[in-house]
Amino acid sequence: MNKKSSVVLIASIMTVFGVMMIPQNVSAESNQNSVTVTPIDEEVSLQQTITTMNIPEDNVLPWGSVRGSASDYVERYPVIIQFYKGEDPVHVAQVDVKGDGSYEYKFRVRNVDLNTGEAVNIFQGEYTVKIFKVIHNTNQIA
Repeated sequence: MNKKSSVVLIASIMTVFGVMMIPQNVSAESNQNSVTVTPIDEEVSLQQTITTMNIPEDNVLPWGSVRGSASDYVERYPVIIQFYKGEDPVHVAQVDVKGDGSYEYKFRVRNVDLNTGEAVNIFQGEYTVKIFKVIHNTNQIA
């Protein structure tokens, strides 16, 4: 695979990405994370972490966040985060990794309808969250 098709493959795969932490009532079950690593070429691999996020019906917080540290990340590759409700994709985000190797994505969980003034839950219930990052290979590919 040439370098250009590798970059295209990474970009297309990364439309879907560490560690999940959501404040207070918006929570992720980090003890149920599933992590897989798929080699892309001799130098880098794609790491996928799958976790769950639960947002209760009585949530009053307007924001949620996905945070993590990508200490073994490859520079210039963003972290991609996908949210699924069941099998259906509902939200995708791309965030840059900071100089210290961490990343954070903040998103609205609850909003206010400007016409009625009524609070509207954007996210509610259980979601599968997939977090992708490009990492350096630790093993040689045969």
